[in-house]
Amino acid sequence: MTTRVLIADDQMMVREGFSVLLGAQPDIEVVGEALDGLQAIAQVAELRPDVVLMDIRMPGMNGLEATRRIVADRAEVGGARVLILTTFDLDEYVFEALRAGASGFLLKDASARQLADAVRVVAAGEALLAPTVTKRLLSEFTRLGAPRAPRMDRIEALTERETEVLALIAQGLSNGEIATRLVVSEATVKTHVSRILVKLSLRDRTQAAVFAYEIGLVTPGG
Repeated sequence: MTTRVLIADDQMMVREGFSVLLGAQPDIEVVGEALDGLQAIAQVAELRPDVVLMDIRMPGMNGLEATRRIVADRAEVGGARVLILTTFDLDEYVFEALRAGASGFLLKDASARQLADAVRVVAAGEALLAPTVTKRLLSEFTRLGAPRAPRMDRIEALTERETEVLALIAQGLSNGEIATRLVVSEATVKTHVSRILVKLSLRDRTQAAVFAYEIGLVTPGG
């Protein structure tokens, strides 16, 4: 199955470079490009991509607001998921992008393989929270201020194992890595993840990770 991608970035060289790299993949098709957030929203509705590569800093409507609208309208726009393009050292809105519903982050200096793999991961409904991304997320969360004490009342509906899985998701572990850590099958982990999302009314793993930090289940450095 071919993954359809829309690239939203105000820099032509970035759009063209990513388009060429992704176009070389047999299972990925670049269906359009957008210069800003408003154009990205319009093209998502028209082209129905599976994944949107979204820059944060663009003229007019930025990628943060565009992400929020695309995620809110996901049912009407064909289930598009947003993969944020970032330099991390310059972007101040990484954590807010996660809250807005982005499914992950991709560094602008990523290799062709990293780019293609990131698109596939997000298209499959997984969260792209690589160790470097998780480290940045922790730093941003620390800056914003974490809860002083865990708010365990927010996860009363979860079983002890589901709570454990949620914490591991927040640490950036994949289903396979969680399965290895807990000595269970990957299918079992997938079941736990699905139940966590349903019980907590969360959209995806990325939102689950943000939730875990917000309630103090996982803390920076802990």
